[in-house]
Amino acid sequence: MNIFRAMKPDLVVSSVKSIDFQALKARGISVVLLDFDNTLGPDHATEPTDYSRECVSTLDALGFEMCLVSNAKSGRSSNIAAMLGIPCITYAHKPNPSGVYRALDMMKAKPEQACMIGDQVFTDVIAGRLSGCYTILVERYSRKEIWYVKAKRPFERIVRFFARF
Repeated sequence: MNIFRAMKPDLVVSSVKSIDFQALKARGISVVLLDFDNTLGPDHATEPTDYSRECVSTLDALGFEMCLVSNAKSGRSSNIAAMLGIPCITYAHKPNPSGVYRALDMMKAKPEQACMIGDQVFTDVIAGRLSGCYTILVERYSRKEIWYVKAKRPFERIVRFFARF
């Protein structure tokens, strides 16, 4: 897959809550891989929000297995995942698909059974696409972000404009 195709998500939605999870089930998806920062909660949060708890609860009630897939290099993401009651892959190295593959192995799932959900084209979408998962790009949870993510956003806008998503 070329890099330009890898940057285009399968679906773009406003938030995790606006995803039609029944449609995902109809596609044969049973595992949801989730980014946390600015997908399920604020960037660099140290605990889940009500929103993240609601999202996980909804997915759980629908019978999805879940795993947090985070680039974070600290215990922050694994602590959040533990509070949410789901497993976690840290040091995921997105956009490299290795962290997604580790999550798939842990969940005993094939790429076609999984969906990667995140707010960044250059990390979440590319990692999901390169691993063969269905990908959903959500709009960021909050405008407050760490500087190196803010620096990538103008380039994401350019990609989104030319790729029309």
